[in-house]
Amino acid sequence: MALTLELPVVDRTRGAAGGLREVVSLAVPVILTNLSATLMMTTDAAMVGRLGATQLGAVGYGGIWYWTALSLFGGTASGVQTFVSQAHGSGDADHCGGWAWQALYAVVPLAAFGIALFALSFGALLGVLAPAAGLPPLAAAYVHARAFGVGGFAIAMVLSGFFRGLGNTRIPLYAMVIANLVNLVLNYGLIFGHLGLPAWGVTGSGTATAVAEWVYAGVLFALFRRAHFADRFHTAPVAPNRAAIRRYLRTSAPIGGQWMLDMLAFATFSTLVARMGAAEMAASQSLISLMHLSFMQVLGISIAVSTLVGRYVGAGDVAAAERSHDSGVRLGLIVSVGVALVFLAIPGFCLRIFTDDPDVLALGAPLLAVGAAFLVCDALGVLSGGALRGAGDTRWPFLMQTALAWGLFLPAAYLCGVMLGGGLTGAWLGGAAYVAVLAAALRSRFRSGAWKRVRI
Repeated sequence: MALTLELPVVDRTRGAAGGLREVVSLAVPVILTNLSATLMMTTDAAMVGRLGATQLGAVGYGGIWYWTALSLFGGTASGVQTFVSQAHGSGDADHCGGWAWQALYAVVPLAAFGIALFALSFGALLGVLAPAAGLPPLAAAYVHARAFGVGGFAIAMVLSGFFRGLGNTRIPLYAMVIANLVNLVLNYGLIFGHLGLPAWGVTGSGTATAVAEWVYAGVLFALFRRAHFADRFHTAPVAPNRAAIRRYLRTSAPIGGQWMLDMLAFATFSTLVARMGAAEMAASQSLISLMHLSFMQVLGISIAVSTLVGRYVGAGDVAAAERSHDSGVRLGLIVSVGVALVFLAIPGFCLRIFTDDPDVLALGAPLLAVGAAFLVCDALGVLSGGALRGAGDTRWPFLMQTALAWGLFLPAAYLCGVMLGGGLTGAWLGGAAYVAVLAAALRSRFRSGAWKRVRI
């Protein structure tokens, strides 16, 4: 199949701008990209799970803390989509490539330095957090291996945001498919020692992912510099511009801060779970992997909504921006409710994808029932949050999500899981309450129209 480089042409003769058809046309490639990544994450978890519940729990726990550190830079990098989509919508195509370069200058060096410090100090952090016995050395080994991919991750986040900001959601999909094939082969070899490679267990899983992240970045950069984009969007290298970087960070850094502080709260939640035992941590990690089957689809819809809202804000068409949000919400609810029904219908089958451990399976049905409610509420929040990011309204969501993550999520999880004796299911019930309140807050913010007054 030939690689399509042209931007998708939206047929508006069959419906209004921002309608369901337009959201779907942009969202489907992003959903496929995210599902490809999710399928690989699920495969990785299933492979590592065959080594034992402790190994599965360690990869989940180490991965959560690694992503917590990485999310500051990943969220900041993703802000390039807002700048590119608004520039493209306003007819200022010449500056699209320049925004990508300023984002690279702003994010990549900081990400490399920050993750290096995190990896070096993670062992000491585990000593303070004191998760269940057996988890710390394996979790540290996984994080140290993953850290080698940070540069590739940061570059890929910026460039995928660039392409999505233009409305070309297919190129990140092609690049992700290639990277995931590399990841699959290397995981098979490096976890179990097949294909003439060493059997490194959880370290092998982290190494495979790090290599795949560099492959993903390499493919995207090669296409970013192709003549088609260089001529049309000026993707040739430009010098760092302090004023542009400050302007970029003013809007994008709150996204990174929102991601990081929310993930820090979730990592703290995972520490609470890890202290309950290896079986609880393995069950929680299995639920997280299963929820990605919905979350990554909803996130893809959210990215499409963010692109369209940014495009129409740039073009001055507020009504189309609002329709894009509403269309995305309808589509996201279809996806999340569908996956939630699967959780309710066959919880045991879902958990057996990852493990046959009887202690883990015993936690299944009530845990997945709470997970089903979590999915639907989270979908609403993610979609309204994506619309706000497309409009450049990033500071208020950052403050609101931070306040709720630390003022509601963690206290509710501790109350329900520990003080009231609800265990793992009780802790996740506290999480479901948090995402429900956050979704209501973000939807209210969008409905208020405050985003219409934001200027980036």
